[in-house]
Amino acid sequence: MPDVPASLYLDEDVSVVVAAILRARGFDVKTAREAEQLGRSDFEQLGFGTVANRVLLTHNRVDFERLHLEWLENGRSHAGIIIARRRSPAELAARVGRLLTRLTADELKNQLLYV
Repeated sequence: MPDVPASLYLDEDVSVVVAAILRARGFDVKTAREAEQLGRSDFEQLGFGTVANRVLLTHNRVDFERLHLEWLENGRSHAGIIIARRRSPAELAARVGRLLTRLTADELKNQLLYV
């Protein structure tokens, strides 16, 4: 099976500017607004990312660390979670872009990473 690049899903806390920068660099990115997922719970956000096979990018460390553990303990899998410290959109996009160029979709599956 060839190495498939990861697709990304930004929850509503992440600036849409990050999505625009990453798209300009050739990454497949969808925002919560575009997916009509605004106002959904964190559980629903992770569920959407999982069904769409997209790695979720969020600033919400506490809730998504908990969800990650709950999902794995219950035998559920997800496409991956990237937790980002708040920083400028350009810096965040650069960090996420470097990560996505190094790891495939398969390598990110069920992983919880920090940038």
